[in-house]
Amino acid sequence: MSGDAVPRFVVWGANALAQRLVGELMNTYSAHVTVIVPSASADQAPEIAELVPEDGGPALRPAMIVAPRLNQEVFRQAGIETAAAVALVDRDDVANVDAALIAREVSPTVRLVVRLFNPVLGDGIASMLGDCGVLSGSEFAAPAFVAAALGNDTPTYVRLPDELLMAAPRADVADRPDDVLCGLAITEGLAEPVRLPADEDAADLVLVRAPSSQPRPVRRRRPHPMRATRLLFGRNLRLALLALAGVLTTGTVTLALTREDTGLLQAGYLAVLTALGGADADTGASVVEKAVAVLLVVTGVALIPTVTALIVDVVVNARLALAAGGLTEPVSGHVIVVGLGNIGARVVRELHDFGLDVVAIDRMEHARGVSVARELRIPVLIRDANNAEALRAASVETCRALLVLTTDDVTNLETALIGRAVHGQAQRGTGGAKLRVVLRLFDEGFARRVKRAFGIDHSRSVSYLAAPAFAAAMMGREVVGAISVGRRVLLVAELPVGAGSELEGQLCPDVSRPGEVRLIAVRTGRVGQTLWSLPDRRPLVRTDRLLVVATRAGLAGLLSRTAASPDPPPLVEPKPLRLLSTAVRHRPRPVPDSVPEPPAGPVGRPPTPAE
Repeated sequence: MSGDAVPRFVVWGANALAQRLVGELMNTYSAHVTVIVPSASADQAPEIAELVPEDGGPALRPAMIVAPRLNQEVFRQAGIETAAAVALVDRDDVANVDAALIAREVSPTVRLVVRLFNPVLGDGIASMLGDCGVLSGSEFAAPAFVAAALGNDTPTYVRLPDELLMAAPRADVADRPDDVLCGLAITEGLAEPVRLPADEDAADLVLVRAPSSQPRPVRRRRPHPMRATRLLFGRNLRLALLALAGVLTTGTVTLALTREDTGLLQAGYLAVLTALGGADADTGASVVEKAVAVLLVVTGVALIPTVTALIVDVVVNARLALAAGGLTEPVSGHVIVVGLGNIGARVVRELHDFGLDVVAIDRMEHARGVSVARELRIPVLIRDANNAEALRAASVETCRALLVLTTDDVTNLETALIGRAVHGQAQRGTGGAKLRVVLRLFDEGFARRVKRAFGIDHSRSVSYLAAPAFAAAMMGREVVGAISVGRRVLLVAELPVGAGSELEGQLCPDVSRPGEVRLIAVRTGRVGQTLWSLPDRRPLVRTDRLLVVATRAGLAGLLSRTAASPDPPPLVEPKPLRLLSTAVRHRPRPVPDSVPEPPAGPVGRPPTPAE
């Protein structure tokens, strides 16, 4: 695609990601976009229809086609046969796959970008549909939520096919300066971080090559051997057993004191037997002995059925809890994840891979993340988290972080405020740390107001984090990872140097621009060769692929600089140099006394032997 051409794209979907993606294509790439929605009033469709270019650029408002049912005619009406790419970003994997198959029937060559959560399904679709990119929005967004929840306790990882990169505080990698690839941002003491600063040494957040490309160590939760026992002895049962023990102890001591010939062991035997209704009445006993016997019998009649009922109740509840995977023992220092949709499922798995204890909550039994959590043996509570009792059941009083990831901004805020209040009450006077709360918030303005009014500094938007990767994929470029810096994002992308592009023949340092893009490596045309230590004087050639970290605008600018020319010059292969031996190269030439004149011949060509 030429850097001067105005691309035209088609987007199918009416959700938050579709809205962000349309805005990204319009504002970052100045593209014309046609949007297909099931209804003009569904989901985010009204907001999509009102989108306008932020800078008054050449992009127009998106054209909208309302189609309750997607078919070939709808795609033809949207003009996908002449579009640069089509994005299919519905929330449902099956719907997106079906849409991709229909689109491919209409246009065998158009580039498809499909949103899929299931990686196995994604691999199959990508290999079957030709020019097709498969991305998961939650896969790009999950590391940002995990990093926000854990603060500086863990780096953000970007996994490449042959390398593992991580974004970490410079202080944490001070002993490995040679592994630092670039400075990502200056964050210390600033309300808004400075991304990709000109002075890389001033950056306190850096991108580093990880010590090993092996997967992160995983610590699996080991089932506690006393889980079932702890479930059986719940609070009510413990109180009932304590009361029964108190009555039997009192009866034992009283009988031992009132009967001169009765020892403590025998008195205990009589007390238990009387309480269980197994003792005969003694008419010759003293008044105190008779009163104790009556009390024991009455207490036994009252308490034993109660204890039996409590045991039956807790056994049933314990079996249900164990079968459902709920929280079966008190925990502390864990992370609570509320909302087990696509992003919740990814976050739960990421936290588990870091070896952290997790408790998950969702009100829907069939939520995608419920099966993921149970597969990982993570406790799951199926209940509405928007109340104090549900959060107490997840031990919010002793947790280290609370992530609220449902799709409703107001519900997320309400749940966070309840959780913070319950945690604060439990920690009051103990000197415990303040609860770290991370919210999923779509609206930027609402996020800023929440920060000012409630002091909740950590919020992320899944669609904001994922939309740049989808837009780059529609431009035919691969985004391999995203690094969250506050609510902003830096993209790790791999781009080929196009034939005849602006960057062909330029030097490696010419790629980087402060505040926009930083070149971190060059993959050469040789198989498996990547230059991590960039030479200053090496020119870029069209067989190179650039590995960069960029802002959204920086990546858009770099796409135009790497775009192939419509009429590229031919590739000039460098001539191999024939190396002579040292003896030959340094042999002195004989200097003749006189230089003979060449024989005369026809003008414009050397003389032939005959001449």
